[in-house]
Amino acid sequence: MAECKNQRKHVLLLAYQSFGIVFSDLSIPPLYVYKCTFSGRLRHYQNEDTVFGAFSLVFWTLTLFSLFKYVGFMLCANDNGEGGIFALYSVICRHAKFCLLPNQQAADEEISTYHSVGYSYRNVVSSRFKKFVEGHKKMKTALLVLVLFGAAVFITIAIFTPAISILSSVEGLQVRAKNLHHGMLVIIALFLLIGLFVLQHYGMHRVAFIFAPIVILWLLSIAFVGIYNIIKWNPRVYQALSPYYIYKFFGETGKDGWISLGGILLCITGTEVIFAGLGHFTASSIRVAFSFVVYPCLVLQYMGQAAFLSQNFSSVSTSFHSSIPGIACITGIFVTTCLTSMIIDFVWHKNLLVALLYFSFFGIIEIIFVSSSCMRIPKGGWVPLVLSAVFMSVMYVWHYGSRKKYLYDLHNKASMKWILTLGSDLGIVRIPGIGLVYTELASGVPAMFSQFITDLPTFYQVVVFICVKTVPIPYVSQKERYLIGRIGPKPYKMYRCIVRYGYKDVHENDDYDFENAIVMSVAEFIQLEAEGGGTLDGSVDGRLAVVRSSENFGKRFMMSESDGNKESSSWSYPASGSSSRSAALQKLKSMYELESPEFCNRRRIQLKLLDTTYKDSRVKEEILELLEAKDAGVAYVIGHSHIKAKWNATFWKRLLINVFLSFLRKNCRSPSVGLNIPHISLIEVGMNYYL
Repeated sequence: MAECKNQRKHVLLLAYQSFGIVFSDLSIPPLYVYKCTFSGRLRHYQNEDTVFGAFSLVFWTLTLFSLFKYVGFMLCANDNGEGGIFALYSVICRHAKFCLLPNQQAADEEISTYHSVGYSYRNVVSSRFKKFVEGHKKMKTALLVLVLFGAAVFITIAIFTPAISILSSVEGLQVRAKNLHHGMLVIIALFLLIGLFVLQHYGMHRVAFIFAPIVILWLLSIAFVGIYNIIKWNPRVYQALSPYYIYKFFGETGKDGWISLGGILLCITGTEVIFAGLGHFTASSIRVAFSFVVYPCLVLQYMGQAAFLSQNFSSVSTSFHSSIPGIACITGIFVTTCLTSMIIDFVWHKNLLVALLYFSFFGIIEIIFVSSSCMRIPKGGWVPLVLSAVFMSVMYVWHYGSRKKYLYDLHNKASMKWILTLGSDLGIVRIPGIGLVYTELASGVPAMFSQFITDLPTFYQVVVFICVKTVPIPYVSQKERYLIGRIGPKPYKMYRCIVRYGYKDVHENDDYDFENAIVMSVAEFIQLEAEGGGTLDGSVDGRLAVVRSSENFGKRFMMSESDGNKESSSWSYPASGSSSRSAALQKLKSMYELESPEFCNRRRIQLKLLDTTYKDSRVKEEILELLEAKDAGVAYVIGHSHIKAKWNATFWKRLLINVFLSFLRKNCRSPSVGLNIPHISLIEVGMNYYL
């Protein structure tokens, strides 16, 4: 009982916070919906039926899209509590082979959050449409472009909406202050926008608490104003709730009424945030807030405005909002309809007819709105389309280049036969230390490594190939993050570590924590491998294992810590590690530490193996060698790639790779920065890619 009570309190608290984040944009359109609707030729139809028809359109648009589609249906299509276009795409990619980057592994499907709760997909027969899309690369590419365009549209909406909403609110000052110049309104709006973005620096939860009471007060105020206008001006306006008035509206206005749908569409501006903001709140809290407060308040306000305008039509004024482009909004909504239809078929395994009915019902309505919005393209609607095209192009070019680079690495990876012929010393001098070789490959040895040991015949005694990849789920728990395996026979001391992140995970910032996590994971793998993998709980993919699921993970070591300013007795290199460092390198390291205060203040942790009994003495010996190598030093080896198009490539491919992709790569952070690799420990290997 107490637990249920606490759960209800939590839902109400989140519902309260959602007003300041999720519903702030949706609460502003009453300021300009009717002004935009009657800004064109529709202003020549000054009668009650036209106003009632416009209100009926607003009511049913808000009801069908905001209430039924998003609050009632879309919130169920979440990805482990996350919403948005990419969340829908990730759900589809998990249950169908639509991903164009071939780095998926069977072990990824064993992650606890990979499959939705309550659904079993093991023995379900795939639909014909799913098999058709999986078998055609062009269909998968088209789906990716659709998703990227939807995401680009959402970014564009996020650019325009704050400015439009705030300027709309400020323009209300002119109702009382007639002499207030428009330029002054713009200045006031600019200051408010700056203040809004400054507040976001303090976190979403604080912004939610600040704006929630403001939005609630605003909604209640416009609801009471709507009730007042209904009672005073035209109590019969409730009749317009009937869709019959929509029929009368188009029968009287014809083409002019169809063109006005662009203004009607503005009533659902911000609706997409209901689903996109799901990660900050819960579906229950959003439903409570919308169904009991937001929706009834908005309906009352739009009804009250219609009652007022039916008797005071000359009060409809045209302003800046008559040129608002609403096309970006409906395009994003249409993309979600397409993706949700696929989820109904591919993920929920409903009959294809159900998916088609869903797409037909909402898709046809949305296409009608899109066709109306297209009439506004020459009047300003081209701006969001151009911006969306630019954002989509940037994302697609980056994805195209990443995929081509991955396929090149996959095709040119070193053969295991060649590695084995080199012997356990790899035909080079093995020096004390650990070499973390970063590669995008989830299997095989990258060509970068073979090039390195060919040009410079020396490397560290322990080699760990690190693959940092993103899996199509929001979050990966720490105990499921590291996938460890061995490359070659034991004497080679070569391991593979696949570090898996969800698309909303934040990468670790402490490289020492990362180093220790890698070393402990490899040590645990050595132990579990000797035990025959009996404690892996089935989390095995060939020679790879999720080692952190073991109950004994981390219990075999003692960690001692010191900081850079004060050396403790626990921090000292072993004899083998110290002797491997020349006086010049030691001096260089000391100089770097003096010039980099942030390096000196970082934590330094040493791992020591506890006196644990091992059935096989060779296991303890291998783990001790691993710890000695870690104490001797850890180096990060990463490829410094230079990408060019092949000499015989087409003009468009050369333009895409040599110009656009090259520009993006030069203006993005280097991989070493993104992976938070310490500069003093970084070794870059030059690689030429001809795609």
